[in-house]
Amino acid sequence: MSEITCFKAYDIRGQLGTQLDENVSYRIARAFAQWLKPKQILLGGDVRESSEALKTALTEGLRDEGVDVLDLGLAGTEEVYFATFHLGVDGGIEVTASHNPIDYNGLKLVREGSRPISADTGLKEIRSLAEGMNFELVDGRDPSVPEDKRGAYKRVDTRADYVEHLMGYIEPANFTPLKLLVNAGNGAAGPAIDAVEAAFKKLNIPVELIKICHEPDGTFPNGIPNPILIENRSLTSDAVLKHGADMGIAWDGDFDRCFLFDEQGRFIEGYYIVGLLAEAFLQKEAGAKIVHDPRLVWNTVEQVEENGGVAVQTKAGHAFIKQRMREEDAAYGGEMSAHHYFRNFAYCDSGMIPWLLVAELLCVKGKPMSELVDERIARFPSSGEINLTVSDAPTVLQAIEERYAPDALDVDHTDGVSICFADWRFNLRASNTEPVIRLNVESRGDQGLMERETAKLVEAIGGI
Repeated sequence: MSEITCFKAYDIRGQLGTQLDENVSYRIARAFAQWLKPKQILLGGDVRESSEALKTALTEGLRDEGVDVLDLGLAGTEEVYFATFHLGVDGGIEVTASHNPIDYNGLKLVREGSRPISADTGLKEIRSLAEGMNFELVDGRDPSVPEDKRGAYKRVDTRADYVEHLMGYIEPANFTPLKLLVNAGNGAAGPAIDAVEAAFKKLNIPVELIKICHEPDGTFPNGIPNPILIENRSLTSDAVLKHGADMGIAWDGDFDRCFLFDEQGRFIEGYYIVGLLAEAFLQKEAGAKIVHDPRLVWNTVEQVEENGGVAVQTKAGHAFIKQRMREEDAAYGGEMSAHHYFRNFAYCDSGMIPWLLVAELLCVKGKPMSELVDERIARFPSSGEINLTVSDAPTVLQAIEERYAPDALDVDHTDGVSICFADWRFNLRASNTEPVIRLNVESRGDQGLMERETAKLVEAIGGI
């Protein structure tokens, strides 16, 4: 038995050569098949130079277990999600390291209906099975498996159906002329963007797409696509201004997250995008439930309630959001981390649906993006997520709660601790994976109060 160290809480990710290679992928595929017992599994891969070899190893491992493989080829994570539920197959795997460094790769696993598989719902068992395997591979497969016992292999293409599904979220008649700057980051998003552009033309939607870093390129000549990092935003921001675009959109490598910029080239924090998407959905589905995480909430709750919806709070993280959405039959769920989930998309996250909805909302409102967002930022200014390194997160959380709770209006433990006062609130939660606590602070219309209380909290945490 050899330890496999690339299993994380929600997916599989590791450094190439030391944690993840073709042999590990092969064993994971066989373990996945033994655990799930599927008939058909769908595969896709991002643009990284290592992805095709890892996908081939998965293919051989699955086929050696008698599983039929459907291969999408180059695809984003959400295209694997879509094809898995659209084709009704038993599960799917996307080979991707998303925004991780170039010497990393990974796997995202789902079962039937694109339901997520995380540490609590199968990854631990799959890891245990994989670690117990030891195969002498010849030409990448187990020669002891007879050819007539192996699963079949077939290339499939569901992009046309995927784009048709995307178009179902918007109403073409609502669109007025719009110019959008799109930055695929040389990741997997480029071909999907091209297909969306063709659909716009077919439906006479007057949206012009200006493309930068568009061609898929596993060497990432413009850097790893990770717009969450401040230093990675200027390419998009500058191009928005240069081309006079109404909005900018940038994606990570597997495009399950999109990041939006207003017409002034400003990066818009994900918190305020959740509110805009909630409003967009509630204009289409009156009274719908909207799920959100507890880090920053006031803006989301107000926009949901003002538009006749019901706001539902749950713990941050895709497994928790998706589960709560299923329980509540919620139309949409959003996290400030730029993950957005949709009931009609099998409760999965998409990096394409959000910008389509926001673009439509711009047209319906007849206001520039900056005006829509500035109204919300002024009402509920926020700190953004502040990551603080600590030696003992539980001790810090307890000490801060003991200091602030006596004067609070409300204390909530949905995720870490949220402490609410009349005019400001904060959430403090520990990271699952590193010695870090994450702080978010917001106020009711008082930027100075938010900044002062944030500074006090940072100082207090540093002194514990």
